[in-house]
Amino acid sequence: MNIALLANPTAGKGRRASLLPAVRERLGADVTVLAGESAAASRDLARQAVADGCDALVAMGGDGTVHLGLQAVAGTGTAFGIVPAGTGNDFSVRLGLPGEPLAAADGIATALAEGRTRAIDLAHIVGGDGTEAWFGAVLAAGFDAFVNERANRMTWPKGAQRYNRAIVEELLALKPRQYTMSLDGTASRFESVLVAVGNTESYGGGFRIAAGADPTDGLLDVVVAEPLGRLALMGLRPKALKGTHIHDPRVSTHRARVIELDGAGITAYADGERICPLPVTITCVPAALRLLG
Repeated sequence: MNIALLANPTAGKGRRASLLPAVRERLGADVTVLAGESAAASRDLARQAVADGCDALVAMGGDGTVHLGLQAVAGTGTAFGIVPAGTGNDFSVRLGLPGEPLAAADGIATALAEGRTRAIDLAHIVGGDGTEAWFGAVLAAGFDAFVNERANRMTWPKGAQRYNRAIVEELLALKPRQYTMSLDGTASRFESVLVAVGNTESYGGGFRIAAGADPTDGLLDVVVAEPLGRLALMGLRPKALKGTHIHDPRVSTHRARVIELDGAGITAYADGERICPLPVTITCVPAALRLLG
């Protein structure tokens, strides 16, 4: 077996970096570690490994590292494994994979030995600017996307405090946005402060924003909140941890295979990564991923 191991030693604040040699050993095969100097370089290394015919690509890191790996394996038939080493690990958690890195590596090795994979749906994005990308968890195009966009522009403070500051500033700037959306050809216009599209349930370290999303049903779950004030929006957040917000009368949910979404001045984020400005077309691609474990 020839395994390419896409590793991010800084994931999860570097707490799992020391486990890389043990993970490599547990995989029990010819393992090539891929670690580029940037996210783009790592993505390109992963794509080259798949093009060169590796038997499996394994991503060791958080949701960002997994996202890079998906860009390489989606639709190729190359087996994909996840060794969760980030902070939230939303995609792997919702797929029911082991949360401990060494246990995950053991599971991947066993699945490889047995030739066993699971078929998982992925979402494919095409942006109006020509951007193409895949995601496995959730695309945000509302308040949470604005928070990410603001946090990425900040140089101070560092770490989680930067994100907290971005939340406060976006709450102060909160206003409804005008969207147009088409679900399998049925169009609508509406105002909202929160729009999310889920292949799996959660993002942001456990917020079950698309509660009930099933990555094997060939459909994507769409969650839309009506225009809300600051306090009302923050009141939904604890409900989203449990997934009960979808029962709130101010929240609507939909399922569709193809979603077209547009809104002025809005940038889409998926798997926590910046994708492109709206408009986007998002398509569920059944069984686009062969998952190990």
